[in-house]
Amino acid sequence: MTVVIAIIAMLMSILAPVMSKARRKARTMVAMSNKRQVAVSLNLFAMDNDDLYPQSVATVGFGRFWNWSYPTQLIGKQGRSPEVSRSVGEYLNTYMTKAETIYCPSAPSRYKHLQESWQAGDDWDNPDTGFPFDTVRGTYCLYWNYIGYLGDRPATFRGPRTPAGGANKSKLLVTDYFGYDNSSFPGAYSSCEKFKGAAPTPETWLLSSNWSAPADPNLPVPEVKLQAAYVDEHVETYTTSDALLMEASISDDGTVPYPPDGPRPGIFYLPPAAQQ
Repeated sequence: MTVVIAIIAMLMSILAPVMSKARRKARTMVAMSNKRQVAVSLNLFAMDNDDLYPQSVATVGFGRFWNWSYPTQLIGKQGRSPEVSRSVGEYLNTYMTKAETIYCPSAPSRYKHLQESWQAGDDWDNPDTGFPFDTVRGTYCLYWNYIGYLGDRPATFRGPRTPAGGANKSKLLVTDYFGYDNSSFPGAYSSCEKFKGAAPTPETWLLSSNWSAPADPNLPVPEVKLQAAYVDEHVETYTTSDALLMEASISDDGTVPYPPDGPRPGIFYLPPAAQQ
């Protein structure tokens, strides 16, 4: 009996790394399929809407008084005008019925109201809170019709408005989330992809669970493989060490970042081709 147990233990020690690698590969394939489906859904939406992508829901404010917010936003507090929805699902749930498609399979856990909130669209109101019109932040960054601050670079980041792209417009649609120093995790890295030293963050009424770890100023940015999808529906892999850094802008034209000493969405890691 002892010999049998020893053999089983030895086999488990051999198989465990193989199974873990297989699970990681499977998650990678699912993530790639997800992003491609998001791009396909957006292009189908554009075909039905004068060749235009949906407006971004990643804004705060109304009318003429608004600014940019987290590109991970799935549902905002309100649309910035009566013609603009506050929910990505309001625009896309006809083309993408399963909300898990717009959610990273490597996240620690899935937001418990993900499908419910996706289907509810602009009518979403979290039953676990007493607040009206609750927000939801997800695990992918959504960049169509989004504008961001690129520091000392000569141009702002401008997400695509149409499948054709356009002058001074990026062709980037969606990426895995990797960010630094946002109000929920000040002085920390956070990501939907697990990285060295990271621990799961708790889900809240407005925030999906991600991975997070305090930033060490003496060490480089954690090396993490991320994925991005573009208007032509191809998906590519890039790393945090290659990434283009973008900050959310407190001005609607993308020229002014949030002050570093106040509440802010922080810094986001885009693929190098994001400006092309």
